[in-house]
This record gives sequence, structure tokens and C-alpha cells, in this order.
Amino acid sequence: MKFEHVNARTINEAVAVLASGNASVVAGGTDIVGVMRFGIFRDEMYPKTLVNLKTITPSLEYIREEGGVLKIGALTRLQDIARNATIKTKYTALSGAAQRTGSPHIREMGTIGGNICQFNRCWYFRKEDNRFDCIRKGGRICYASVGDNRYHSIFGNVSGCLAVNPSDTAPALVALEAKIVTSKRTIDAERFWAVKVPHSTVLDSDEIITQIQIPSLAAGIKSAFIKFALRTSIDFPIVNCAAAIGSGHARICLNAVYNLPYRVTKAEDSIKDKAIDIASADAAAEAGVQGATPLPYRPAVQSVGAASPAPPYGSWKIQVAKTMVKRAILQCA
Repeated sequence: MKFEHVNARTINEAVAVLASGNASVVAGGTDIVGVMRFGIFRDEMYPKTLVNLKTITPSLEYIREEGGVLKIGALTRLQDIARNATIKTKYTALSGAAQRTGSPHIREMGTIGGNICQFNRCWYFRKEDNRFDCIRKGGRICYASVGDNRYHSIFGNVSGCLAVNPSDTAPALVALEAKIVTSKRTIDAERFWAVKVPHSTVLDSDEIITQIQIPSLAAGIKSAFIKFALRTSIDFPIVNCAAAIGSGHARICLNAVYNLPYRVTKAEDSIKDKAIDIASADAAAEAGVQGATPLPYRPAVQSVGAASPAPPYGSWKIQVAKTMVKRAILQCA
């Protein structure tokens, strides 16, 4: 696959190249390189130009606090976020999310901006050579709706797509009330994600993230992040959850359960102004999964001697989501 590679010197130069059409950005490259290598899209969907953001001056890789706001450059690597002492102490959910993203090698290359802008991980969407021209690629079918959907959305769909948002840092940013600063505007994190062909954010084609801003938490509020994955050292989440709770305040966000990061407002209402203990966390977790619906996929092989078919995988995922909410709440005690 042939493409032009441009080293942008400024944000304006990067935006100008993107505005010329059929271009995409590259920084750590942990997502876009794989997308292009394995040919998951139709030929006409691939960028003819990759705009390198790492050469922009001044650098978009930094972590600093100014005026009670944590400011993180879009190209800051996940490992640097995970290791930063200020983030560990004051923005614990984000530190934990960055630490649980991918493998050490991925965290050393991948950026916070890339992590929140990555394409979805649905196996039909990602199948090489575009073997499944699904709805998120401009096709007419969500293959997961009639196929293997064991890890797909338990809270319905947007525009017919059942793929979930795979980011680990996304729920932490929502729980911490972050703002995403771009070359055009400032966006509340909760409104940053969307379902488009083929992208997963509200960004325009000529728009890039420049900074992430997180306000300091008020006294008495603690935050936490927890994740369930099959291979804990590398896998994308089956379910993850971030919470920020205390002093009459509660924000809890699940991810990998819906097309977008999913705030569990019923769980927030349940735990707000209550002492955190096993009983209150259980009640909030139960409230958090109200409305969840298991998808119908079942194991291909039943247990020997089973009296009835095994429950659908989606039932198991709902239980995992409930447990993640409970544990995130308890970590904020």
C-alpha cells in the first residue's frame, strides 16, 4: 500500500494537510499501522497521506499542572502517564487506566490521543482483507448481530452497530470530567465519542487533538480504575470501569459495554451521599446494569449432561460489568 508521509512542523501545517483530503494522522502508530497493514477497509477508505505529529513544534508531549488543571499533551505516551507521580496521587483513575493499557511495549509507543481515537476492535470490523464489509465500513450489515457477539454491546447499539469502545483511558477521562482540546474547539470528554464510518469520535477530518485537561478533584473525592480482560497483561477490556466518588459527588463510567463510554448514572445516584461499604456498593452495582440486555450468542459446545442450554455469553458480561462497578466504588472508599 503506497502513501505519502509528511512531517508536520506546526499544528496549522498538520491541519492544512488533513484539510486537503484523504489524509490521516500518525504518532505512536500502534493502531493505524495495523489497520493499513492488514487491509481491513475498502481500498478507497485508506489515507493517501499520513501526517506525522511527532515533529510538531512546540512538542505535544508533556504533563503539567497549571491553575488547578492537569494538562496533558496529546502525544504524551501512556507509560509516562502511568508513571507520573502527580497523576498517581491526584488522578488515580487515569494512572491506573494508562498502566492497564496493552503491553509495556505498547505503552511506550502509544499516546493518550491515539488511545481515545482508536478504531473499534470488533473481529468482523478488524478481519483482514475486508472480508466483512460491515456497517461501520459503509456496508449494510452488523455481522455481530447475527454472528459471534460474545463481547459486544450489552446496552443496545447506535446506527445498528454492536461494536464496543475499546479504550482503557476513556472511562477515566469521563469519570474525571476531562475536556479534550482540539485544533478547533474544546469538547467535554463525555461528548467526545461517536459512531461514524469508520471512526469512533466526533472529530472532523481536519481536526486534531492537542491537549487533555482535567480539573483537580475536590477535597474528599477519590478516583479508581478497574479492568477485566482475559489476558491481564495485554488484552483489550472485556469490561472496564472508572469512578470518582466522595463528598456528595459520584461519577462512574463503564466501557467496552456499549458503542460509547457508558456513564452508569443510576449507580451514581445510588451511591451519592452514602457511606461506601459492601452493601451500598452492591446496590449501586445492581442499579448500574439496569437495562442491560444479553446478546444471544451461546457456546458452541455444551457441557456433557447439561439439562438445558448454557446461558448466552452476554449474561456473563452483565455480571462482569456489575462486579467492575462494585469494585471501582469500593476502591474509592
